[in-house]
Amino acid sequence: MAEVEQKDSGGKKKGKQKKMNIRVDFTPMVDMNMLLLTFFMLCTSMSKPQTMEISMPTNDKVTEEEQNKVKASEAVTILLGDNDRVFYYLGEPQYEDYTSLVETSYNADGIRALLLDRNKEVVAKVKDLKERKKREEISEEVFDSLVVDAKKAKGAPVVMIKAKLPDEEGKNGATYRNLIDALDEMIICSIGKYAIVDITEGDLFLMENYEKKGALSDQIDTSKKN
Repeated sequence: MAEVEQKDSGGKKKGKQKKMNIRVDFTPMVDMNMLLLTFFMLCTSMSKPQTMEISMPTNDKVTEEEQNKVKASEAVTILLGDNDRVFYYLGEPQYEDYTSLVETSYNADGIRALLLDRNKEVVAKVKDLKERKKREEISEEVFDSLVVDAKKAKGAPVVMIKAKLPDEEGKNGATYRNLIDALDEMIICSIGKYAIVDITEGDLFLMENYEKKGALSDQIDTSKKN
C-alpha cells in the first residue's frame, strides 16, 4: 500500500511547493507470495522416480523342446523393408512356403490389428485397469504394477522387430521413421515382451522369395538360414 507524506517546513513561504515523499508498503506483497508458495507446495505433485522392471529367471525346469514350442507359438516377427513396406510371420520361419510371410501396413487395419488380436486378453485387462483407475478404485502405483503383471502374462505374444539395413548410399532399406512407427505399435497394443534384433540372411531370403512368388524355394538350404 502506498502512502503519501507531506512535509511542511513550518513557515509558509510564497511560491514554494510542499515536498511530497511516497513510501510503498511491501508487506501485503510478501504475504501474497507466502500464500502462493504455500498453495503450490500443497497442490503440486512431486515427480515419481522411474524404475526399471527386471524379470528374474524362473526356478521351474523346462525342457528345450518345451521352450521351442512356447517360443514358436508366441513369437511374432516383424520385418521392416524398404519403401515403407512391412512384413510379418508367425512362429518359426517357413522358408519353403513364401506365403508364410505376409505383407501388411502401418495403418490401424494392418500390423496393429494383428497385434491387438494376438494380445487381446492383455489389452482387455489393461483397459479394465484404466477404468478402475479412472473411478479411483486403485492408485497410480497399483495401476502401474498391475499393468506390468498383465503384460507378463503367460501366452502374451513375443514380438521381434527386424529392420533391413540401407545400402552404402543410404537407400534400399528401412528408415528410422519405420522403426519408430513399429515401436509405437508396441505401446498402443500393450505389448510387454518385444525386442529389436538384427535381421538375418534367412529373413532377407524370405522377403526376396516373397517378391519372386516362391521362385527361390528350390534353392533353400535351411541349415544356413538361421
